[in-house]
Amino acid sequence: MPAATYIGNNTIDVVESTQRPPGPGQVQIDVAYTGICGTDLHILHGNMDSRVSLPAVIGHEMSGRISALGQGVKGWSVGDPVTVMPLDWCGSCPACTAGHQHICHNLNFIGIDSPGSLQKQWNVPENVLVRLPESLRLDHAALVEPVAVAVHDVRRAEIKPGEKAVVIGGGPIGVLIATTARHAGAEVVVLELDADRRVMIKELGFEVLDPREQDQVEWVNNWTDNAGADVVFEVSGAAAAVLGATALAKVRGRLVVVAIHPQPRPIDLQRVFWRELTILGARVYERRDFETAVTLLADGVIPAEKLITGTVPLGRTSDAFTRLSAGDAMKILVDCQAVPA
Repeated sequence: MPAATYIGNNTIDVVESTQRPPGPGQVQIDVAYTGICGTDLHILHGNMDSRVSLPAVIGHEMSGRISALGQGVKGWSVGDPVTVMPLDWCGSCPACTAGHQHICHNLNFIGIDSPGSLQKQWNVPENVLVRLPESLRLDHAALVEPVAVAVHDVRRAEIKPGEKAVVIGGGPIGVLIATTARHAGAEVVVLELDADRRVMIKELGFEVLDPREQDQVEWVNNWTDNAGADVVFEVSGAAAAVLGATALAKVRGRLVVVAIHPQPRPIDLQRVFWRELTILGARVYERRDFETAVTLLADGVIPAEKLITGTVPLGRTSDAFTRLSAGDAMKILVDCQAVPA
């Protein structure tokens, strides 16, 4: 059974592995597509070596159909289209008992802490399955997980109709946050350095700025009658963006930290104090976010066609990582049933 595997040293290889039948309470999925995301790039670059066990089959943005049911599984049938909410929590830690299972102290993030979806067949616990409508294309459905991230981020921000939001970083998650925030009624501007991404973002109907060419603080002040933005989403992961983000927010505005920052970052706490800003972390998602994401994709709210740059067979997974590492694509899907390199 071929699987795209992280073997360390910035290397992804396709290796043969043995796939067992699903155990009790598990289902086996014929994986259709797996999307590669920023977290997968962090793994490739060695930033998460303390969590992954080499060799590691990674990947968690996926879609597919059930191919086999383990003992005791009910409510599902072979052939059902599904995606996976890749969170397996302990149920007994302080976060879980407080109702925040998605950020469990002992969280098993499937695809990082345990084997993921970059393989032809994948066994997972039945409780992580999320049902897909037959009308939703499976390549589009591979975007459910990142859309759920955006839904959770916007929900954490408590966006209200008519509010003004700044999204720092116009990669896949930034665009999805902008789209979801606009759907919630916000006016949105995106800050993005890459020229090709700016063109696409503008085609989606957003105001987009290159912060190297325009004074972002001056622009936001003009846009908001010198008030500042209601919400600022930091999605870029850049130190300079974190330091400048507070200058864009209004009195009692909200700064939502979305990006992964492997290193501590400086932040302007004087501005936080002076304007009584709220800083919010937004990590992963809850099941309701996944269900909303499925609906947004099925209803065509999410511009899936524009976000998917291309598709490669499983045997060329490393090529996709190379393109994404170079910033040469928005979202690349791996066709996990197409193996040849």
